[in-house]
Amino acid sequence: MPPKAKITREMIVDAAFEIARADGAEAINARTVSQRLGCSTQPVLYHFASIDAIRRAVYEKADAYHTAYLTQGGGGLDIAMRYVRFAALEKRLFRLLFQSGGLSGKSLKGLMDAEALEPVLDALRAAGFPGGAQTRKVFRQVFLFLHGYASMLANNEMDYDEAELALDIQRAYRGAVQIAKEEEAVRPDRVLSKVEI
Repeated sequence: MPPKAKITREMIVDAAFEIARADGAEAINARTVSQRLGCSTQPVLYHFASIDAIRRAVYEKADAYHTAYLTQGGGGLDIAMRYVRFAALEKRLFRLLFQSGGLSGKSLKGLMDAEALEPVLDALRAAGFPGGAQTRKVFRQVFLFLHGYASMLANNEMDYDEAELALDIQRAYRGAVQIAKEEEAVRPDRVLSKVEI
């Protein structure tokens, strides 16, 4: 009889990741992970002190998977399209990443300033997004629009229309760039009157 395969920490995270993709992160427990691996719960509990620890590891794997998905191929419109497409195709992973409390205690400004965002911003700059501080300003505006769009698709059975999405993204991008240009043109020493506000 051949020896049983040794269950590693990575195997457990991979199995739990697939459970999260198929059934949602709430379906991750020692029993479901061990069933997927074809082993007892003992190796699962040996490598992880708690199910929450497994879920945290799955969250990190999902975050890396999402970043790789976004940054594959072209930038600009392609990244924006992939963000929404990810929500439509990977509903449960999208909800795990952005709607499960994984961002609790963080601010939107902190997320926009995060170093982990740099690969996405670099790809956008390479695709012609405005440079410098303007990249983050434009990205923030477009991201907020995209996230609303993606959330609608991730939480509802809606039709996903690539052509319509591309047009909507282009409009949001042009609007964000126009606002950024207008803000740059305003002299810092100029005081806005109540009428202008």
